[in-house]
Amino acid sequence: MVVYRLFEIIYILLRENKVPARELAEQLGVSRRTICRDIDMLSLAGVPVYTERGKGGGIGLLPDFVLNKSILSEQEQSEILLALHSLSNIKTSDTTQVLQKLSAVFNKTATNWLDVDFSDYGRENDFFKDFKIAILERYITRFDYYSSKGEKTIRRIEPIQLCFKSKAWYLRGFCLNKQDIRYYKLSRIKNLAVTDEHFPVRDCRAISDDFSENSDEQPKSLLTFKLHIESKAAYRVYDDFHENEVEKQPDGSFFVTTTLPDNNWLYGYLLSYGKYIEVIEPKSIRKNIKEEAQKILKKYL
Repeated sequence: MVVYRLFEIIYILLRENKVPARELAEQLGVSRRTICRDIDMLSLAGVPVYTERGKGGGIGLLPDFVLNKSILSEQEQSEILLALHSLSNIKTSDTTQVLQKLSAVFNKTATNWLDVDFSDYGRENDFFKDFKIAILERYITRFDYYSSKGEKTIRRIEPIQLCFKSKAWYLRGFCLNKQDIRYYKLSRIKNLAVTDEHFPVRDCRAISDDFSENSDEQPKSLLTFKLHIESKAAYRVYDDFHENEVEKQPDGSFFVTTTLPDNNWLYGYLLSYGKYIEVIEPKSIRKNIKEEAQKILKKYL
């Protein structure tokens, strides 16, 4: 919505004093003409915004300006606080600080109706803070990356976005090695370094941005499985599969017909059910599971 962009412009100007219209347009992902219209709207709303032409010029706010909560409706204030509450679940300290300041400005406390904890048990990761700085300030990052096959490569990336897909966090960025947009699973990133090299805003319209094509974590193909799962593993069945895929049997066991990826993850997943699962189809996977089980057995003989 326009009001959120107007609020973000004010926040940027409060932080940076004076910013060229071109830079504002790049940061907010809109045209320079849109920024000019936004500035006119802010001025009409009574925000003391001004522009200076020429070298060293830009858009700024009068130094004694204080954010007036009246430019936002009650609902818009609540939605902003709720959005910040959601971001605070990523455990970034600066988000918490902004939330506290805006709560004081709006003179209200948002009800935190949604709680999502993305952190792993006993595992802290400060990549969010580092990548946030790199994305917003447009710094090139360098890190070691381990593929799903355990192969290590050194990557130089223009980071674009952090995204949560398929139960995991990924970095979306332009890979200078591959000259393409790629997705990198955060848990496979090691030795992250934010360099002091700036990168320009890149026109990615002609570049493929398909997660399924550009992620090393994606399977090459999907297979249809028929599984028999015993009643003692019932607690997992409806967590792992859609109810339309499950056929409960009179003895409490289940027949499951589903699609699963044909990759290295598959065998670890199936074996995690232990003795309570049997692969009925496909026959080739059934044979492979038998061989994997025999390899495990040999280690304990």
